[in-house]
Amino acid sequence: MHDSTMQKALSFMEIQHNFSLKKYNTFGIEAKAKQFVAIHSVQELKNVLQENKATQKFILGGGSNMLLTKDIDALVIHIDLKGKKIIKENDDFVWVECQAGESWHEFVLWTIDQNFGALENMSLIPGNIGTTPVQNIGAYGTEIKDTFVSCEAMTIASQEMKTFTKEECHFGYRESIFKNEVKNQYIITSVVFKLTKTNHKINTSYGDISVELARKNITNPTLKDVSNAVITIRKSKLPDPKQLGNSGSFFKNPILLKSDFQKIHQQFPEMKYFDISETEVKVPAGWLIEQAGFKGKRFGDAGIHKNQALVLVNYGNATGQEILNVSKDIQQTIFKMFGIHIEAEVNVI
Repeated sequence: MHDSTMQKALSFMEIQHNFSLKKYNTFGIEAKAKQFVAIHSVQELKNVLQENKATQKFILGGGSNMLLTKDIDALVIHIDLKGKKIIKENDDFVWVECQAGESWHEFVLWTIDQNFGALENMSLIPGNIGTTPVQNIGAYGTEIKDTFVSCEAMTIASQEMKTFTKEECHFGYRESIFKNEVKNQYIITSVVFKLTKTNHKINTSYGDISVELARKNITNPTLKDVSNAVITIRKSKLPDPKQLGNSGSFFKNPILLKSDFQKIHQQFPEMKYFDISETEVKVPAGWLIEQAGFKGKRFGDAGIHKNQALVLVNYGNATGQEILNVSKDIQQTIFKMFGIHIEAEVNVI
């Protein structure tokens, strides 16, 4: 390698200091990283981890599921791995491997263009591929675990690669092993999905999808039709982070035991709910927040979106702490009113 090429390779992975993360989090919060590096290959990731063994590390993907309440006193490693490929296929299914730094929504659109089915209901979810298994993201009746085959991850401590199968990921509602047992121990580098090539299972029963399709006079929807319907619905409810800082749904929908819920429901018969098992129900957190009078409210530059009470927004220069204070106020009010605790879905840092 010539000196100039070597120089280029080094500068490509240069560690920057006191680096602004405003453009790297969808809330648009101004916070600084003590050190920052973007990595573009598994080898670069290995090098950075080996060379900075003693340094505190913070792994950053698409920045879509976090609220920064302070500067990050660590080396922020931005996972910018790109690429996707078909690793195997048969007449009915295709297995696609996608690198962690690819945009989730762009990937979903690509699968639809290839006529690969199963991800269309999760169109327009912000964030990158690498964080999708961590959160077991989902929307409109589907979740990552429905198509997830495995993911490759690098062990932060030893830089060894490990494959996690679906079973090993311990997926739950917005939960996985990466949020619990092995939190902060691995960096996901790629994910494999199993998608349909024929006999697509079109799911229009959840939310307003069927209403939106009927509005467009579509009776036999394609993957693209479902995706477009989801995009239309999401855009009508959720602000574009490029225009208004947000992280999508800030809270999880609470899951209650039916025995506990029945007592609450007697007091609030108009409360909406969905049966999720013989013993549990899910209550829409957005409904609770709306009933508590928070929808559309603004506290300085922090607020609750006017069209969707689940979404907290940054109107310009809110700090992470201000948004966190609003979220705590909502949680306390709902607990006082309904006796229900709602948890944040967003990671507070």
